[in-house]
Amino acid sequence: MSNKDFYEILGVARSASDDEIKKAYRKLAMKYHPDRNQGDAEAEEKFKEVQKAYDILSDKQKRASYDQFGHAGVDPNMGGGGFGGFGGFGGAQGFDFGDIFSQMFGGGAGGGRQQSYQGADLQYAVEITLEEAAKGIKKRITIPTYEECDVCHGSGAKPGTSASTCSTCHGSGTIHVRQAIFQMQQTCPTCHGTGKEIKDPCVKCRGEGRVKTSKTVEVNIPAGIDNGQRIRLSGEGEPGMHGAPSGDLYVVVHVKEHKTFERNGLDLHCEMPISFAIAALGGEVEVPTLDGKVKLSIPKETQTGRRMRVKGKGIKSLRSSAVGDLYCHVVVETPVNLTERQKELLEEFEKISTGMDRSQTPRQKSFFDKVRDIFD
Repeated sequence: MSNKDFYEILGVARSASDDEIKKAYRKLAMKYHPDRNQGDAEAEEKFKEVQKAYDILSDKQKRASYDQFGHAGVDPNMGGGGFGGFGGFGGAQGFDFGDIFSQMFGGGAGGGRQQSYQGADLQYAVEITLEEAAKGIKKRITIPTYEECDVCHGSGAKPGTSASTCSTCHGSGTIHVRQAIFQMQQTCPTCHGTGKEIKDPCVKCRGEGRVKTSKTVEVNIPAGIDNGQRIRLSGEGEPGMHGAPSGDLYVVVHVKEHKTFERNGLDLHCEMPISFAIAALGGEVEVPTLDGKVKLSIPKETQTGRRMRVKGKGIKSLRSSAVGDLYCHVVVETPVNLTERQKELLEEFEKISTGMDRSQTPRQKSFFDKVRDIFD
């Protein structure tokens, strides 16, 4: 077998974690498994390469030796130690693929023990307001789960009866299937890996030993969380079977759209309408924040589109003490439903503004200058 880099064989970086290495191995072992590629010599060779690479990189001592000395550190034929060679398929009469996949996927548990299956991960969506996202909140949610059947007390058998040793696998939970020179280990189709056969199942749980129910979980949603982020609650997912650990619960947070504010990272943005008089003469206005109202000074001659910052009135960072800002975007509002007196005053203002110096209307000046440039 060639001395191809083990990390390259599994398609992982040299800094890959144990879980990443195991995940890559599972994928490739399934792809090149001889039972799936009968008669394909290239796939057989690939499978041996993948197995050898995993044997080294999944062992902390062997991996450390390989990282330091390369193939010489793990191959006895090159003067190294620790690795005894993979061996050929042709003479490997005792080679059991079932053992490989048992290690990979938690397969057959010999010696009469029942197989255990970890519970599935669950996902739950929770909706909160922007104020709750900014300050943090605790939410109680109800999720589906299982509990021990109160009729058979988890045995799965009808009261007064009991489960017997499976007649197919004799209690091991697995069977061996031989194909040509290969021997595969599979979950027993009769007992589904439990090692027990229930001939008279419990009426309530139908032999599962557990029944569907629900439970209430308190979720601590931290201040600063953003829309779409997830919170992981370890062990709060679906319970495992036969004493196996439960899966995890992932709570996906959805933040409702706010009628006033838009969030951009840690900052908040809002539109701030002001009157023509305030915009021209300057003044003080009240603006909303998530903590209440604050007063903001408007400079004279303020134009639409000006952005004014209110420091520290944004969102607190989820991972640090940083706090964003609030940005108010000025909009000079044109009044509607004018009274007769208001109309008179505005008409008088328009008359006395005739012939106004162009420097007093900078936007108009800029606009007409551009128009003149186009047509000149």
